[in-house]
Amino acid sequence: MSSHFQNQLQTLAAPESRQILQGIQRGIEKESLRITPEGRLSQAPHPKSLGAALTHSSITTDYSEALLEFITPVSTGVEESLRTLEQVHSFVYQQLQDEILWSASMPCVMTGDEGIPVAHYGDSNVAKMKTVYRYGLGNRYGRLMQAISGIHYNFSMPADYWQQAWDEAGRPGQLPDYISERYLGLIRNFKRYSWMLIYLFGASPAVCASFLKGRDSHGLQAFDAQQRSLYLPYSTSLRMGDLGYNSDAQKNLQICYNSLDNYVETLHEAILQPHPPYSGIPSGENGDYQQLNDSLLQIENEFYSPIRPKRVARPGETPLNALTRAGIEYIEVRCVDVSPFSPVGLDASQIRYLDTFLLYCLLQESPACDETEQQQQAANLEAVVNRGREPGLMLNNAGTQQSLADWSQQLLLEMAPIAALLDTAHDSQQYTLSLGEQEAKISDPELTPSARVLREMREQDLPFFRLAMNYSQQWAEYFQQHPLPATTTAEFERESIRSLQAQRDIEQSDGISFEQYLSNFFAQYQAL
Repeated sequence: MSSHFQNQLQTLAAPESRQILQGIQRGIEKESLRITPEGRLSQAPHPKSLGAALTHSSITTDYSEALLEFITPVSTGVEESLRTLEQVHSFVYQQLQDEILWSASMPCVMTGDEGIPVAHYGDSNVAKMKTVYRYGLGNRYGRLMQAISGIHYNFSMPADYWQQAWDEAGRPGQLPDYISERYLGLIRNFKRYSWMLIYLFGASPAVCASFLKGRDSHGLQAFDAQQRSLYLPYSTSLRMGDLGYNSDAQKNLQICYNSLDNYVETLHEAILQPHPPYSGIPSGENGDYQQLNDSLLQIENEFYSPIRPKRVARPGETPLNALTRAGIEYIEVRCVDVSPFSPVGLDASQIRYLDTFLLYCLLQESPACDETEQQQQAANLEAVVNRGREPGLMLNNAGTQQSLADWSQQLLLEMAPIAALLDTAHDSQQYTLSLGEQEAKISDPELTPSARVLREMREQDLPFFRLAMNYSQQWAEYFQQHPLPATTTAEFERESIRSLQAQRDIEQSDGISFEQYLSNFFAQYQAL
């Protein structure tokens, strides 16, 4: 244990730091496909009773009209975040009639790109931009990839922590710059250890054969004689591999997290520089918008990464301009699979481990990363995605081969004091118990969610689609049997009505053409 890490722990062990640890902030964004009772992707538009996807505070859509996204507000309580997420699910189920929500990350029965309706947000300029961006994603990568669901976990430390840490560091530079540097250190360490989250929580080791229909180079094996499901025997999260949110075009995009300026500049160039392979896709010629532009990235959101530095942007402001203006405000973890074994896709134990893991990444020393280490990190991630439960799997730890099991045990041991501090702050043993649950998965890979998916498929003689469908129906019944109190339902109904009016207000306030709107938006990048 380094002296730096020990000093960080000692500071947080002080009685006055108890409130700081209680103030860790989190927000959850959870995606779910709307499906028919037969298990096919819904072709119906976003239900009006759920409000306007453009302006609703907790219910929106992602790529498709059928891909719902549920958003919890920033909260310091684990149970509070989960309770809010359950309430959103319950309200949605009150509005869905005969449709249900798909319980897994990898999609249901698919009929190709033509069966995936692109999300529509209204007639305003900002709404059109969101839809054109999604058409661009479909034209570049195919719509099937965009139908994959996941969970984004937003994490930030309270202002009191940053003030205390900055003071103890001797107040170097400006406080916002110090905060950004520390969050970048967290991100670098996250990239070093994110394979562990894939192993522990990956829940997508198999896919429905319809997802890969017509694609012969996927590298998966048939799970059953009828070839209804495809899988890899030791895989953990196919969603995080070549079948999921990956882009060959972006593999040469060397994103550096050593400084915020470098991060911003690299993405800035990718958004402004034309990418010849995309030049044939219409981007406004004669009013035909099939993408926003022909750059490598249309906007920042197109950059696929398991973690992102974030700041809440002002209306109309680009994410990069927001980061440049005021620095990093929080980080967004994007590598969490939807678990079919939980009503809302994750549980309290998983959240507590995520907090412990991210705090570990923040408190540990985090040396600058170079291209060689980035390649090692990518290789580790790929190995765990495809072979994470393989006995004796070896990973590259700073140039030295080390088994996944040994490295994981070492990391868990170093995280134990953090879990203990969090338990002390919350008068509980839940963080330490969560750490114990993860240790058990390291000792016995059969306890991982990915192993459970494959085991239940075998034991029940079910293809992936049928197993996920069974859980989807089980959780639909769960929420239908747990209706919201009338007062809570009324709150959601008021928000739906407010969001619809807000969408109309935005549409009526537009005073410029869509072409001018885009020109104004992208002009912001020129000022960086």
